[in-house]
Amino acid sequence: MRGRHGTPPPAGRLDELLYLVGRQAWRPDAGVEGVVDWLHRQLGTEVALVGRGHTVELSTPGFPREILPALAPVLTRLATGRMAAAATEVGAVRVRLEGVGPDSPHRVLVLAGADRLTGQQAAAASHTGHIIALLHRARAADAVFRDYQEKAHRIRVALFMALMAGDPVLARRMTTGAVPELLGADRIRVHLLRCRPGERDRITQAHQDPAGYHGRALMVRCPVYDEHLICLVAEDEHAPPELGGVLRELVAESEEYALGVSSPHPLRATAVAYEEARHALAVAGNTPGRVAGYRSQEPLERLLPRAESLAWAHALLRPLRSLPELTAETTRLALFFPRSGVAALLGISRNTVTAHLKRSEAALGLDLRDIRARAALTLALAVTTLHQDDAPADGRAPVAVPSPADPSPPVPSPTVPSPAALEPPAGDGTAAAWAAEFLAPLRDPRHQRVRDTLRTWVESNADARRTAQRLGSSRTTVAARLRTAERLLGRDLLATGSGVHNLVYAFHFSGEGPRLGRCDPAPDADRAP
Repeated sequence: MRGRHGTPPPAGRLDELLYLVGRQAWRPDAGVEGVVDWLHRQLGTEVALVGRGHTVELSTPGFPREILPALAPVLTRLATGRMAAAATEVGAVRVRLEGVGPDSPHRVLVLAGADRLTGQQAAAASHTGHIIALLHRARAADAVFRDYQEKAHRIRVALFMALMAGDPVLARRMTTGAVPELLGADRIRVHLLRCRPGERDRITQAHQDPAGYHGRALMVRCPVYDEHLICLVAEDEHAPPELGGVLRELVAESEEYALGVSSPHPLRATAVAYEEARHALAVAGNTPGRVAGYRSQEPLERLLPRAESLAWAHALLRPLRSLPELTAETTRLALFFPRSGVAALLGISRNTVTAHLKRSEAALGLDLRDIRARAALTLALAVTTLHQDDAPADGRAPVAVPSPADPSPPVPSPTVPSPAALEPPAGDGTAAAWAAEFLAPLRDPRHQRVRDTLRTWVESNADARRTAQRLGSSRTTVAARLRTAERLLGRDLLATGSGVHNLVYAFHFSGEGPRLGRCDPAPDADRAP
């Protein structure tokens, strides 16, 4: 046996006991075997710890279990608290019994040997029983603490999801009166930290306040990506700047860490800030300091002609109206997250996610593995969200919830849209200007190969293998150029959907690359929703 820092345990009897208690107090889940073994060595008797139903929880190897039936009446009195200790004999075996702990039913420490214990030995047994009770209490307290931390995490995730849905009022209601300070902020930034999965709880708990929040911040283990820690930080004069500095220090201390920071946004625009932080994190991974802020650009949906873009979006999304709300939400999330992530967010299985996506594909007449079809669908959803107060021409909502009497309506007959139906209106040239601004970092002649690779990658449905084949290069080369493109464009192209979608829009409206019309992805396309 060796200590916590690789040193052997102390030689003295009391020192050894204190060492064992300290070691197991730090790890209450490790049990009390070490203390029981210590008592066995000191007294030369066999020892057992008997729990509920007279079940032996642990014992020394030579403990005579056959004596327990004869001890049943005494064990019952000790377990119910009618006695604190007892001494008896079962045949030639001398037995000492000690009730353990204050909670009923009590555990019972049973010592069995050939000789009766002396007064000093009986006192040692009694004190050891108290120590075992304390270790059990520490284990119970540790379990309660871990349970509390997990419940606090779930509440923080729920608040984050409400903010992602753009509903700070709902987030306030969910706190049942104990409103976190962050919900009083006018504007926030999202800091997205990439770290080791096991470090997220340590970081979160280090800055947690007694209410389970983080003052004017909110730290959440990402429910989709195990290596992401999401940090919402208030952007006002009342918010302490320490947290942002702490996150940067963590990145500076470990090369495995990276940090992406969004622009400031109103609380109801948390989803926008989070998406910006994801893009910034992808850029941070390719920069020397591994910290990056979001390179802002006006969202495309704000630049499209309002009436024409709404008419186009409602027409494209019309087939979704007959589908269950969960199907529509699953489809929306699958445009940005892998299927396993969608399943985690919605609390359903991956097979159920696949079933919902097949239903949407049948209704829309689209293959959702096609990045250009997915880009068009994403833009249509963004347009309707931006102008959600504007009803479509027929006066109906873009996506209707099915009747409770018919929770699983039949799949409607697919109406395959033409390529032109997937192309949003270009307007008066503002979309083309947006595309030129987006692609501007690639205009340098030194980046021509990166630009050509991106164009071919989009034409190949974001399939790195097919892209490499068409370019006559390796997948490693394609991946390296994509990482360069992420750094130049300030967008995540490999992990999130929106960066690829922006690239599709830019090539479409610039007129120099693939259009938003449908393409035919290979069955093994890398970018399945």
